[in-house]
Amino acid sequence: MTSRVEHTDVGAYALGLLEEDDRMAFEAHLLGCAPCRSELSDLSGMASVLSEIGPMEDYGEPSPEPVIDMLQRKRSADRKTRRGTFVIGIAAAVTLVAGGLTVGTQLSVGDVPPIAQEHSHLGPAEQFYADGKPVEGTGVDGVTGGLVIESKAWGTHAALKLAGVKGPLECELVSVGKSGERRVMTGWSVPPAGYGVPGSPDPLYMHGGSATPLKDIDHFEVVTSAGKKLLTINA
Repeated sequence: MTSRVEHTDVGAYALGLLEEDDRMAFEAHLLGCAPCRSELSDLSGMASVLSEIGPMEDYGEPSPEPVIDMLQRKRSADRKTRRGTFVIGIAAAVTLVAGGLTVGTQLSVGDVPPIAQEHSHLGPAEQFYADGKPVEGTGVDGVTGGLVIESKAWGTHAALKLAGVKGPLECELVSVGKSGERRVMTGWSVPPAGYGVPGSPDPLYMHGGSATPLKDIDHFEVVTSAGKKLLTINA
């Protein structure tokens, strides 16, 4: 190999892939090259990951030496490969050698399946609501919403979607049994901006549980701390 120094040698140096003459030349180069020193600092974490890979049980996988040798030959054939591409290649090698260790590469949106893209940003209550079959409720004063309900061994689980409500308010989701028994499933505060209204268009998603079995529930209510009923949903 040649001792000619290039900025793309940073990744190879960080992982100890440079031959002795290249290593010495690159260390001399570092003394006067601030960009390379900065890049080396960024890549130091990867070198640390490699150094911490301990002994692994032998499952008959190929030895890592051919992989490292392949990378060395690739570097020799293409010295002008961009640092980012080189690092991704090293990450792939680490994955092979470590039997599952993945070095942080972030998938673009195009790499994620459509269904995962659609729901990847949802919180637990919103996800449960999106995956279920909502029962629409009857609201007052422009309030709208619904519930996705499921029977559980311990009682009843429900996810609520609520919109058209302004604050400040304190609210509760209540299960009302056929016997008239009322159980608070969850509670929350509505900020002044509200939910699902002009200026604050996102609805509120909450979920909660009731010890009352679903078969014994007549309906659900969203009520304020003052006792005003905002939404009624049949079980």
